Amino acid sequence: MDYRDLGRTGWQISTIGFGAWAIGGDAWGKTDDATSLATIHTAIDAGVNFIDTADVYGDGHSERLIAQVLRERPGEIVVATKAGRRLNPHTAAGYNRENLTAFVERSLHNLNTEALDLLQLHCPPTDVYSMPEVFEVLDNLVRAGKVRYYGVSVERVDEALAAIEYPNVQSVQIIFNLFRYKPIEQFFAAAKAKRVGILARVPLASGLLSGKISAATTFEASDHRNYNRHGESFDQGETFSGVDYATGLQAVEELRALVPIDASMAQFALRWILMFDAVTTAIPGAKTPEQMRANAAAAELAPLDAATMAQAQAIYDRLIRPLVHERW
Repeated sequence: MDYRDLGRTGWQISTIGFGAWAIGGDAWGKTDDATSLATIHTAIDAGVNFIDTADVYGDGHSERLIAQVLRERPGEIVVATKAGRRLNPHTAAGYNRENLTAFVERSLHNLNTEALDLLQLHCPPTDVYSMPEVFEVLDNLVRAGKVRYYGVSVERVDEALAAIEYPNVQSVQIIFNLFRYKPIEQFFAAAKAKRVGILARVPLASGLLSGKISAATTFEASDHRNYNRHGESFDQGETFSGVDYATGLQAVEELRALVPIDASMAQFALRWILMFDAVTTAIPGAKTPEQMRANAAAAELAPLDAATMAQAQAIYDRLIRPLVHERW
């Protein structure tokens, strides 16, 4: 496992993290707690020291599972959680001192800790990025010892650029994968200049880039890949990175020709992300120990050559760019 600096925190975190949305059990089909716990243990065994969760993943269930493992595995594990999506309605006005403090207190309880390592605003409405009082609340939570550092999770590049204008933002979590090139072109240089960490979320485009799903694949009713393909429940970009399903499958078939002989499609997709030094970590989800071991192994692959990188971009430019590039 390799490690990179997370912003200006002084922490070095694994280039492959553990994304804990799936183990919450509310958006990726059925889960089993024993298997989920074993998966977290497997991540730590593989050298993963960064776990990303949120207070709404399973209504706190994901946070509580992580706390259970960390009671058994004390050590230098950085846990990032998120706040804001508990708001109903989810409005910019809801990002106030009272609500954010309450969300933090709930996550502190769920994670059984005195201070949150990294608190991230959870894809707030765009207006929040022009509300300095919200970031003053976060600064106060740091001063109070409730939060060590904070960052943001965003939907769009323009939101990421606005967020890093606040001096104490340490990280930006953004969708970045073979179907999302815009951050390379419009965000990475600015983040590096300000020494802001980048957490690449949805790195496998909701499984499309795993190479394991097809036109015949079916998804459970509780799986967002079944019910949110057109943004029915939350931002469309969260599901298959906003790419039309059939087009995404076509792109994956073309990308298969670029996969090294010693790698899976998913490992290739993760290694591609790590070719960009602006990225601190990729945070794929995993529901089983086997998935976690395979994800972690992507960090050990040899760098991709220039020809492979160019061919991957050509596929993006032809098939994917017209669908997503300007929207997010």
